[in-house]
Amino acid sequence: MLLAMTISNAPSLVSPVHAEIAFPTMRFSFVPAAAPEFTVVEPTAVYSDVRGFGFDKGRTPETNSVLFSVKVPEGNYLVTVWLGSPDADSETTIKAETRRLVIPATPVKRGQTVEKQFAVNVRNSEISPGVSVRLNDREKIPSLRHWDDKLSLEFLGKPAVQRVEIKKADDLPTLFMAGDSTMTDQAGEPWIGWGQMMPQFFTPGIAVANHGESGRALRSFRGDRRWDKILSQLKPGDYVMIQFGHNDMKEKGEGVGAFTTYAASLKECIADVRKREATPIVITPMERRRFDKDGKREDTHGDYPDAVRKVAEEEKVALIDLNKMSKPLYEAFGVEPSKKLFVFFPANTYPGQNNDLKDNTHFQAFGGDQIARCAIQSLRDANHPLTKYIREDVPAFDPSKPGDPSKYVLAPSQAGAIEVPEGR
Repeated sequence: MLLAMTISNAPSLVSPVHAEIAFPTMRFSFVPAAAPEFTVVEPTAVYSDVRGFGFDKGRTPETNSVLFSVKVPEGNYLVTVWLGSPDADSETTIKAETRRLVIPATPVKRGQTVEKQFAVNVRNSEISPGVSVRLNDREKIPSLRHWDDKLSLEFLGKPAVQRVEIKKADDLPTLFMAGDSTMTDQAGEPWIGWGQMMPQFFTPGIAVANHGESGRALRSFRGDRRWDKILSQLKPGDYVMIQFGHNDMKEKGEGVGAFTTYAASLKECIADVRKREATPIVITPMERRRFDKDGKREDTHGDYPDAVRKVAEEEKVALIDLNKMSKPLYEAFGVEPSKKLFVFFPANTYPGQNNDLKDNTHFQAFGGDQIARCAIQSLRDANHPLTKYIREDVPAFDPSKPGDPSKYVLAPSQAGAIEVPEGR
């Protein structure tokens, strides 16, 4: 990878999260010959809070991954990258923060340069002075990067990155995502939340802020103040996707149920979003992978999908019916081939993975991609206002005619601890 950095002329960074001064546009060059406005970065420039930028962990040989981070206040950013090498063909994949796919594999011929731009949302856990999101142990591990004060970019594949520009862009609309482990930004391979796959489908005109978290039902999501964090940042013109059900159906107690407590909480969330002149979107939970002895797919969420549909109708709010769309998707593969959507890997496929992985709830990269495409297609079918931010080159998707998993490749991220998500 093309990477160099001298640290002289480094820009002055804003360290306080709530500083009310303009954040400077930051420009970094990973090649020695750079325009004066670019800070040239040496390969030895390891990240530190004092420097305010640098490489986290350095290159990981087994994944050919390079992680570059910059200290920034929370908010939305427009990132522009220039890809390509004068010496060799390259193919660069870029993930932001915790493995959010922003730029799929982009081949560039030797001697050519390709410019790409995308939006990144950066956040921390503070809601107001003295009040923060109640983080769990998973969210404190180093490989999870979406609660810190850094904008992190992971360059993967056969990467060649010449320059990076980072510009504050708080006027951009934000697509907030509230959900569980099937949606969340999963920290480690081979798990992927479908929300991690969404940024690749959008233009730089909108930023995706995935607040989904493993093991959360709507009630516990709100109890952790995660919903309060979203509301603290929500502004007119934003969008909020809400998808729960996997863990809500396990809750017990007098009066607890899909059409009672869950539906009431969902309506409260819809009202919260509308009060702030933003647009709510409710989503049914996709099915788990479950087939009976005769190979027929079984429903796995009881009344919860119908409760979401009923709320959407009563509140006249947009609905993405992943429950409905996931059924023909799984059936198109059948019993054994459908494992290609989920986390099924023999022992020692990944570093530190001593046991077989058999997970009928959570997705590997191909499955997360296919579910995300279901969501994108649903928006298009409804001619939803979000459609104007979907990239024109994203093809139509029919879940009964899914992609070929043998042809799907996503460069793996830096190795982390093998940790099964909550909420299986």
